[in-house]
Amino acid sequence: ALCQYIQASKTRDGASRFISSATEGENFEQTPLRRTFKSKVLARYPENVEWNPFDQDAVGMLCMPKGLAFKTQADSREPQFHSFIITREDGSRTFGFSLTFFEEVTSKQICSAMQTLYHMHNAEYDILHTPPTNDKDSCSSTGDCNGTSVSKLQRFNSYDISRDTLYVSKCICLITPMSFMKACKKVLEQLHQAVTSPQPPPLPLESYIYNILYEVPLPPAGRSLKFSGVYGPIICQRPSTSELPLFDFPVKEVFELLGVENVVQLFTCALLEFQILLYSQHYQRLMTVAETITALMFPFQWQHVYVPILPASLLHFLDAPVPYLMGLHSNGLDDRSKLELPQEANLCFVDVDNHFIELPEDLPQFPNKLEFIQEISEILTAFGIPPEGNLHCSESASKMKSLRACDLVSDKRNGNIAGSPLNSYELLKENETIARLQALVKRTGVSLEKLEVREETSSKKDLKIQCDEEEFKIYQLNIQIREVFANRFTQMFADYEVFVIQPSQDKESWFTNREQMQNFDKASFLSDQPEPYLPFLSRFLETQMFASFIDNKIMCHDEDDKDPVLRVFDSRVDKIRLLNVRTPTLRTSMYQKCTTVDEAEKSIELRLAKIDHTAVHPHLLDMKIGQGKYELGFFPKLQSDVLSTGPASNKWTKRNAPAQWRRKDRQKQHTEHLRLDNDQREKYIQEARNLGSTIRQPKLSNLSPSVIAQTNWKFVEGLLKECRNKTKRMLVEKMGREAVELGHGEVNITGVEENTLIASLCDLLERIWSHGLQVKQGKSALWSHLLHYLENRQRKTTSGSFSTSGILLDSERRKSDTSPAMSPLRISLIQDMRHIQNISEIKTDVGKARAWVRLSMEKKLLSRHLKQLLSDHELTKKLYKRYAFLRCDDEKEQFLYHLLSFNAVDYFCFTNVFTTILIPYHILIVPSKKLGGSMFTANPWICISGELGETGVLQIPRNILEMTFECQNLGKLTTVQIGHDNSGLYAKWLVEYVMVRNEITGHTYKFPCGRWLGKGMDDGSLERILVGELLTSHTEVDERQCRTPPLQQSPSMIRRFVTISPNNKPKLNTGQIQEAIGEAVNGIVKHFHKPEKERGSLTLLLCGESGLVSALEQVFQHGFKSPRLFKNVFIWDFLEKAQTYYETLEQNEMVPEENWQTRARNFCRFITAINNTPRNIGKDGKFQMLVCLGARDHLLHHWIALLTDCPITAQMYEDTALIKDHTLVNSLIRVLQTLQEFNITLEASLVKGIDI
Repeated sequence: ALCQYIQASKTRDGASRFISSATEGENFEQTPLRRTFKSKVLARYPENVEWNPFDQDAVGMLCMPKGLAFKTQADSREPQFHSFIITREDGSRTFGFSLTFFEEVTSKQICSAMQTLYHMHNAEYDILHTPPTNDKDSCSSTGDCNGTSVSKLQRFNSYDISRDTLYVSKCICLITPMSFMKACKKVLEQLHQAVTSPQPPPLPLESYIYNILYEVPLPPAGRSLKFSGVYGPIICQRPSTSELPLFDFPVKEVFELLGVENVVQLFTCALLEFQILLYSQHYQRLMTVAETITALMFPFQWQHVYVPILPASLLHFLDAPVPYLMGLHSNGLDDRSKLELPQEANLCFVDVDNHFIELPEDLPQFPNKLEFIQEISEILTAFGIPPEGNLHCSESASKMKSLRACDLVSDKRNGNIAGSPLNSYELLKENETIARLQALVKRTGVSLEKLEVREETSSKKDLKIQCDEEEFKIYQLNIQIREVFANRFTQMFADYEVFVIQPSQDKESWFTNREQMQNFDKASFLSDQPEPYLPFLSRFLETQMFASFIDNKIMCHDEDDKDPVLRVFDSRVDKIRLLNVRTPTLRTSMYQKCTTVDEAEKSIELRLAKIDHTAVHPHLLDMKIGQGKYELGFFPKLQSDVLSTGPASNKWTKRNAPAQWRRKDRQKQHTEHLRLDNDQREKYIQEARNLGSTIRQPKLSNLSPSVIAQTNWKFVEGLLKECRNKTKRMLVEKMGREAVELGHGEVNITGVEENTLIASLCDLLERIWSHGLQVKQGKSALWSHLLHYLENRQRKTTSGSFSTSGILLDSERRKSDTSPAMSPLRISLIQDMRHIQNISEIKTDVGKARAWVRLSMEKKLLSRHLKQLLSDHELTKKLYKRYAFLRCDDEKEQFLYHLLSFNAVDYFCFTNVFTTILIPYHILIVPSKKLGGSMFTANPWICISGELGETGVLQIPRNILEMTFECQNLGKLTTVQIGHDNSGLYAKWLVEYVMVRNEITGHTYKFPCGRWLGKGMDDGSLERILVGELLTSHTEVDERQCRTPPLQQSPSMIRRFVTISPNNKPKLNTGQIQEAIGEAVNGIVKHFHKPEKERGSLTLLLCGESGLVSALEQVFQHGFKSPRLFKNVFIWDFLEKAQTYYETLEQNEMVPEENWQTRARNFCRFITAINNTPRNIGKDGKFQMLVCLGARDHLLHHWIALLTDCPITAQMYEDTALIKDHTLVNSLIRVLQTLQEFNITLEASLVKGIDI
């Protein structure tokens, strides 16, 4: 049947029970009329339905979520309707619809009890608020004693049994298997009207209730139904299996309350599975917003805790450390600031009545958000609804009139503006977001003029709709908005099937190993998406709802086996492919509007124009004479004997021929009622998911301490499991992709995914630290705990009982190791906190907590820091309840152990995110002591460059080899330029290496040199460019074991003396040199095939130990003739001689051909420019600069060909030299030509002083 139960709730009978329930937890700040009391189910019909047991506790709590209420004749007593959902632990749902009204209390005992409660309240209140004796004068002199004024207010809300009439709340409720909200609301309103109307209805109430329970069938999919209420016909319709699922709530109300932009933001939060808390005075608003948001998610389904109306007795569920969507009732008096919530770091808070939304930090934008809002706004405007929302349309409009419109506009949390006499188009024009949209669409020639509601076509005029016009418009708006939202996912996931990974083993094995298996190729899917989509999609693919959606897809082997929602979505995807002839590789970020609205509207219109079945009319039942009578204004106790069972025969149904479809679809309806799942699909999905089966839904009945404790234990187990899965996933992502690029053209999306996974870890830590809090302080529970820890340590330090000194990072250094080294950094939790506190760019507690987590991960100290934080057991006991995760010792230890695994990989998640902050750097210059480095008299300088910038020239005081400075974050360090001004008697400096340390992250870089800086020494250079490597945390000078391969470094002393002398000439054969050239060029090619954000430093590939400069040096060294008289000869000497030769040829006009002449001129021009640079670089530095410039301008292969044919080459090279072998040279030229397609940009440090 359409309805399975009807029931009524009221107070407990008897004054003694009433007083006992009223005085439990007495709050004397509330007058008895403002308190709520325990409710009770008075009756239900039928008593039980075998396949759907009646949950009395849940129904009682949700019909009256705050309990029973009393009012007097002075209070408003309008009936209030609200719907609710009972979600069982297996995920199945039952729907309830409740109408609450007030009846006069006729029991003298209860009236006397209420009078007694008022006497008790006033007496206690007077005691509490009587001012002290010495304050009496001041009270009487000012005439404004707070206690007296409040007392007067309290006494005003009083009850006098002799002059006041007492009313009590009562409700009637329908329980249904499907959510036909509009029809059920009409049924309840007409039943209430029947008992309050002076004229009684034609039949007893039992006849109408019997009819709705037993004679009005549940319409099958794609059919419409008409049945009779007390005062008029009621129509409901159900979508077919090829349409969007049943949804019967008014979308209009949600957009009027929140505005388009807020709805889209809330929708985004729900898709990313943030905790969402709705807040309103009206239960039905909570339900409408929650159901609308979850309905708009099609084809995805909310997988977590879902309680749109949270009963007052279940407020402890706000402590749940899992994603949830809950609705909290507001009393209309307290504002947002007075609301104490256990956790807010990942919370989306929606104040429905006041039209604003508080979003979590770092919320990514929904793809094509502006165009999406534009399309929705056009639909709303066509129906006369302002896209910004409209306060006037709400029931609380009169209360909101006192709010100034300017206050609402200036409130940054508010996405709406106040209602005004302006028409919707004027409001539209003034909105900043819509203004941006207008500018966006004007370029395409679209006008955003005020749209009129589309006129009905001739076909519509021919169809006579059976429901009223307003109801039909609600149907139209609902389907149009839902189709637009569904179209977004159809476009985004049009090719999703290509990336589903089908299991190779049997179904049972797949379910057993589900958590260890990937069922969707996320990397390939993301690499195929437009870049603006990535921040949202990378996080969405990690959600439970997406995982369950893919699980469903894998289990559906054929069309009959398919989940209905999945079948509808797949049919839409197939249609898009057919229409657009799409292929998996053709992705575009171009916005495509919805085209399915008309078809969807037509289906609803046809059902409402031609009713498939009219149910049996209510009729007289076999009741005794006198039964069925009732007193006006009182909902009667119905005759249970006639309502407890249905009809024995179908004599009433047989009268109506259209009832044939009812019999035909009986088995189908029965299956729906039983929620049969023969292939156990839902069971397997729930068991396979980490949190789905254990903490998906709070149980509303049997709220004993043991049940609550068991629920909390499930939370603890779920958090530990989630931590294990997250750490494992992050390690696999990090370690598996350090050297592997993804997707087409080796696209690498590691950066986006890494940020997503780290943000997800931060969310998990916040939920763990929020679980079981005694008192919430601040929005971030983790940061609050850290601040308490800091305060404790400072107090102990002041008292002298505790030392804040940390542990040396390099405690393993050998005492015999006397090499110059930096003083090691100390491991200090408090120092890392202070670093974060000193960053002015981070304003919020949540931001500080996330920054601290990122810093700890980058320093490989997250597990260690958290262990230290939790070692203060007294503090943990003070902050957390006994059941909290952080007070479960075994689980806490396992949690810290999982976090310890992050030490195996290198993260730069702090350095790469906080790019504009000031960071202190520490420099150590280590000269050679053996060759008189200590006698150095010149003034040195240094310039440090990183991926994000450079310091500029820093003057170093003479004889100072260690210094600290502060500058904007340089990122990963790449090069150091070091030199001096050549002043003094001994201006020769042999530098072994330079070390630079980031004082916040502790990253230490070593830049080997091993070369002289001085005129007449080595190659005569006064400055050098050094390329460095990042040392591991246990490495200072000596290179010890590295967990990950070190970065390329500047060439060392042994290799880097490019003075061509017999003693240190490299002994590489031509094959080795060709291999080195190939690897160097291949490294550069790979660099450019990565996304720009993932490329790192090109300088390392050009000037590093295995870079292009080093490889070409080997080419020119091979076969170089030995110098005579111990004179050092450099490659640059050979190049200068070649330059002189070509310049002489040109002067004598002996140039062989024009092409050759152009190459020679370019070569000479570059050599001259480098020689004329004001920089004091040596001959090797000049060669390095020439190679870099040649690579930038794609001239290297021309110059190699030029030098091969030069007579100077014959003079200075042996016959066996590589450069004289034409076959090898041609091979070298072909390899270098592959660099022509890339736009090489050089670091400023490499080409400083060159204008060419």
